[in-house]
Amino acid sequence: MTRIAYVDGAYLPFDQAGVHIEDRGYQFADGVYEVFALIDGQMLDVEAHLERLDLSLQKINLASPVSKSALLVILKETIRANNIKDGLVYMQITRGRAARNHAYPVTPQPVLSVTVRPINETHRRHVAEAGIKVISIEDQRWKRCDIKSISLLPNVMAKQAAVEAGAQEAWMIDGEGFVTEGASTTAWIVDKAGKLRTRPLANDILDGITRQMLLSLINELKLELDEVPFTLDEAYSSKEAFSTASSLIVMPVVDIDGHEIGNGKPGKITTQLIHNYKISNN
Repeated sequence: MTRIAYVDGAYLPFDQAGVHIEDRGYQFADGVYEVFALIDGQMLDVEAHLERLDLSLQKINLASPVSKSALLVILKETIRANNIKDGLVYMQITRGRAARNHAYPVTPQPVLSVTVRPINETHRRHVAEAGIKVISIEDQRWKRCDIKSISLLPNVMAKQAAVEAGAQEAWMIDGEGFVTEGASTTAWIVDKAGKLRTRPLANDILDGITRQMLLSLINELKLELDEVPFTLDEAYSSKEAFSTASSLIVMPVVDIDGHEIGNGKPGKITTQLIHNYKISNN
């Protein structure tokens, strides 16, 4: 079946979808995006994603080209047109076409695009059961990581470094030796005391949607949690570690820079969170 993309008011065959050469998303990475997990035909955590989208748009002084209700219709229609049950829904809004000038155009014409692609559910289960390997890398990103910007070159370079090292993710380290977050994930550990740890929200990390949902779940399960930074050494010696993202939800981390985490298998708390997250979204 031919894939369908939505671009600026039109549903098009995937290979014909495109934006203008002077779209500011292409010229300046001037835009924001969201990624929704699609499971059994339903998008997960929709309201939280749309709320974060609004915040990102506000932070870059950009108005959405469509209303929230219209956006939901477009997202659902793109999913229907592609006939995909399990996958990822990607959407982005750029400031649109304008003569190349660093300053914002006086009358921007934002462009919305939406694509859907399948995800291998077998791969998702394998990650949950086997875990992933992580490397550490210096955090070289800009100072507004709270904005879900389409400008991702440092993240791309970090992920490539992980791939070349035979790992699946890179955890970035700030100037004081603390883990900020992954190239495309939120970083978590279960420390020596058995307490969950993840970095508190600030401009240096993204407010991950799976992070938000897990915080509520952790509270429901009455697990101990400290939103305090942890060092790379603390990650090496942790009982458990995991990454979270909309793509694969909870990904157990079993190795960091060649240091085996716990017994080298997904830990008890991580496994519990994977199981209960699935239940809460059924």
